[in-house]
Amino acid sequence: MIDFKTRSDQKELLDDYPGTITQLAVVLKDIDRVNRLLGGNAITINAVFRLIQEHPRKSYTILDMGCAQGNMLRALAKTARKRNIEVQLIGMDLNSDALTLARTASVNFPEITYYEKDILKADFSDFACDIVITTLTLHHFKNSEILDFVQQFTKLASIGVVINDLHRSAIAYYLFKVFSLIFIKTKVAKVDGLTSIRRAFRKSELWALSKSLPHVDHEISWKWAFRYVWIIRKKQQSSSYE
Repeated sequence: MIDFKTRSDQKELLDDYPGTITQLAVVLKDIDRVNRLLGGNAITINAVFRLIQEHPRKSYTILDMGCAQGNMLRALAKTARKRNIEVQLIGMDLNSDALTLARTASVNFPEITYYEKDILKADFSDFACDIVITTLTLHHFKNSEILDFVQQFTKLASIGVVINDLHRSAIAYYLFKVFSLIFIKTKVAKVDGLTSIRRAFRKSELWALSKSLPHVDHEISWKWAFRYVWIIRKKQQSSSYE
């Protein structure tokens, strides 16, 4: 029996993916299909526009940490266009092939810019932004790294942070097994989906992490299908451009 009491430290296949960029594109398309079918993208989009509604400004800069092929940024760009909201979107990832795919798919989105950077090691002091988002990225990191990861976000964002990640549970694991038989084509996406759930979080673990960030406000909510959205709100001071 699989133990879901603690997070697994098993690496995902995509963490050191040896395939070609064409093969990677097929896998990432598979993963994106899962996110769309299970409503994962909407969780981040809704949270971002809640923060925007709470803080009216002329424009917003949104930074996506671990952007992969840029699907979330393009979805945000489309929503912002529909709502006539001016945004500048920045995507960061360590995988150069994923960023090549992102740039190719984003040629009609001049508001999106991509950078190849290591989230934990890079200097972000020259990146001022309003909102930081990360989707299905937090669980890739060890417990000892996650706090540094989230602290980096809160320093960068003037408004807040939106973290969208998985709920670790036996129900989610075995439901995903059934789901993958029907909707997922690639072995990598099937295997990594299960590994991701084992590396994911319980709500109590996220709240424990939040206690180490006392000078911001936290909202952690469970969402279908087996996701948590963690919204970190900066305590606002008067701003010259509000």
